[in-house]
Amino acid sequence: MSRFLATLLESATVPGGLARGMTTGEPREPVRRSWAEVHETARGIADALRRPGEDGGPALPFGGAVGVLAGEPAAIAPAAQAVWLCGGSVTMLHQPTPRTDLAEWAADTVTTLGMVDAAMVLLGPPFDALAPVLTERGVPFRMLDSLTGDPAAFVADAAVADEDDTALLQLTSGSTAAPKAVRITHANLHANIGAMVTASALDVATDRMVSWLPLFHDMGMVGFLTVPMTVGLDLVTVTPADFLGRPRLWAELISSYGGTVTAAPNFAYAVLARQLARVDDGALDLSSLRLALNGAEPVDPAAVSAFTDAGARFGLRPESVLCAYGMAETALGVSFAPVHTGLKVDRVDAESLEAHRRAEPAGTGPAREFPELGPPLPGIEVKVVGSGGHVLGPREVGVLHLRGDAVTPGYLTVDGPVSTQDRDGWFDTGDEGYLTPDGAVVVCGRTKDVIIMGGRNIYPTDIERAAGAVEGVRAGNVVAVRIPAGDGRHRESFAVAVEAKGADGPEAVRAIRDDVIRRVVSAVGVRPAEVAVLAPGSLPKTPSGKLRRAATADLLTARR
Repeated sequence: MSRFLATLLESATVPGGLARGMTTGEPREPVRRSWAEVHETARGIADALRRPGEDGGPALPFGGAVGVLAGEPAAIAPAAQAVWLCGGSVTMLHQPTPRTDLAEWAADTVTTLGMVDAAMVLLGPPFDALAPVLTERGVPFRMLDSLTGDPAAFVADAAVADEDDTALLQLTSGSTAAPKAVRITHANLHANIGAMVTASALDVATDRMVSWLPLFHDMGMVGFLTVPMTVGLDLVTVTPADFLGRPRLWAELISSYGGTVTAAPNFAYAVLARQLARVDDGALDLSSLRLALNGAEPVDPAAVSAFTDAGARFGLRPESVLCAYGMAETALGVSFAPVHTGLKVDRVDAESLEAHRRAEPAGTGPAREFPELGPPLPGIEVKVVGSGGHVLGPREVGVLHLRGDAVTPGYLTVDGPVSTQDRDGWFDTGDEGYLTPDGAVVVCGRTKDVIIMGGRNIYPTDIERAAGAVEGVRAGNVVAVRIPAGDGRHRESFAVAVEAKGADGPEAVRAIRDDVIRRVVSAVGVRPAEVAVLAPGSLPKTPSGKLRRAATADLLTARR
């Protein structure tokens, strides 16, 4: 049995497992289940999966791949554990929204299921109504609420999973029509979970996690379901729809449950900061929060400051923010800033960075600011590689490469498996960055997104932070994209797209556009070739909510 699975089973059966577990159903009908009860349910599901269903659903072959399409954490937790007990792998499928074209979604889902060679789909609320769509497409499935086997009849085989067996197939961000899945092994999970627990100083006896993160994204599925379920941490979890419908709920759960650990992408902290500004004094208590992990997208120091400033009235400590760097290719975490230190910003000379690719400490001239994302997690090595494959030293900007037990061995694609590692075990992340003299990781941006103008390397995040400060622009809804040389222009340039509230007339649009241009020129010294002011909901996003640069570039091209 793999170390990951053995740890999960141990946490479900130790005496403390009766006291700790997961609370779901807030804010309507909260229900608490201990991890021992979740495990009991998982054994019943595993027993049912071994036999064909009465409705004709197939039995799960040993080691089979399973797609999961469900929204409620209470259903997903035991279902995932049951698949692992059967030696299988879990793929959290992209979830359709009310605006999704179901015919396109079904076609993309069939492609994904074929890519991972799925034996079946486990279907649960609120997606039960999609059963006829799966039937029409010939996709075998079982309804989660029908999997009620006998827990006592299921005994986990000691040889149920080896370290190199696949536990998760994490779909990457991007077009679902051309999917790619990161193959996360049992060994990858065990290594990364242990490293994250150590780096964040998690204490199963005192910590309580609070989350609304989507479980089809690695931060949610690994960080805020698999981690607490594996090590026995207390968890309070709701759905992304609950958060988006009422962002203040996030803070209310931390307050009412005494949450100590939470996490979210940067945009969510900006949204919550605005919500907290409208809350009466004394209505919340955020003093219990010791870790608010900010990751999954570039960290904006202004958003962090807005969050900590707005939360100070409710006892939030500024040192609780923990900036992190991660990706599905390491199961989740790559580096964490040290706990209890808060946000640390590396302020570097703009000219040296853009012209010479060196992150020298800033003087009195123009500067760029990047959050320090801490040292690599235990067991992960990071090196910075320059042109020609040369390994660079501290403060030299290049491409970040990773090596370690948590690094995935490869991807599954529609064209077959693809290795991620070179012959020495290094993985090219495609992220540009550098290491500080103290060994902290700093990420500047994606190599493919860097804008080169007049010999300067300009990072989209600098442009986006400037444009995002314009009044009326929605937090986290700004994209800067390259316009390649030759596209009707003599040199490379860039465009900026923003979503704005209240920009319903030509004068309001013009005011926002002018302010975006002014702030961008002030920040990076270059004028955008184009600024598009769009209505809320216009920018293309991945199913996990990340903005899509390539699709945004296509959108702007179509508007011209």
